[in-house]
Amino acid sequence: MVMPELPVLLLGAEQVSTPSATESQLISLAQSVGVRAITELPAAAELALVIRDDTLQLLDLAEPKSSGVMVDFLSGQSQYRRNHGGGSKEPVAKAIGLKNNQPMTVLDATPGLGRDAFVLAALGASVIMIERSPVAYLLLSDGLRRLALAEPELARQFVLYHANSCDYMQQLAPGSVDAVYLDPMFPHRKKSALVKKEMRLFQVMLGPDEDADLLLPAARHAAAKRVVVKRPNSAPLLAGQKPSMAISSKKHRFDVYINTP
Repeated sequence: MVMPELPVLLLGAEQVSTPSATESQLISLAQSVGVRAITELPAAAELALVIRDDTLQLLDLAEPKSSGVMVDFLSGQSQYRRNHGGGSKEPVAKAIGLKNNQPMTVLDATPGLGRDAFVLAALGASVIMIERSPVAYLLLSDGLRRLALAEPELARQFVLYHANSCDYMQQLAPGSVDAVYLDPMFPHRKKSALVKKEMRLFQVMLGPDEDADLLLPAARHAAAKRVVVKRPNSAPLLAGQKPSMAISSKKHRFDVYINTP
């Protein structure tokens, strides 16, 4: 898969001359995964990373004054879902087979903005997030950094690696984790403001997810118990493989592939 050109990290003059400790940390992290830190944008740039209020954000340059996309595990939306989303009755938790306070290790091979991973961790799961996009990895890293300041115990339930998920899972011993969660990029046609903003930026940044079908066999190799694939209700089966069962919600279905001994 050919990845689109990386967005740059756009810095202000003060962030270059007298960066805060957090800004220095984020600049170093960005450079470690190949994201350039610059003070002037290339003419053709569509997206850029910026540091605002010590928070890393992905900015749509067509709307530079709008709020950027960030990973915020402390947001009202995340906390509401944590407190009122149904707990172990949430479709993603039911599909994974997670029950309150039940020890479980889940590998999230396509974490995106980490929202479903957060739900699973809040229910007690240990979550390994594998992200190949340098920019998504940086956004997740920054989200975990801020979560650790507010809720260190919850933050310790996450592990984040910058790697290709297929390669990572194939290199694991069979059944190394309890479950694998997959939510590969799928074209969104609905016009809600949230979908337009976040998914359009992610689709521009990540490009077409042409190798999504390769995730399923790698996931079934790594998972001891089950693989869960989140899909829009109208989407075809991943890799054309029929699941053991499916759990449906209003907008999505969770195809569950049970691994039998």
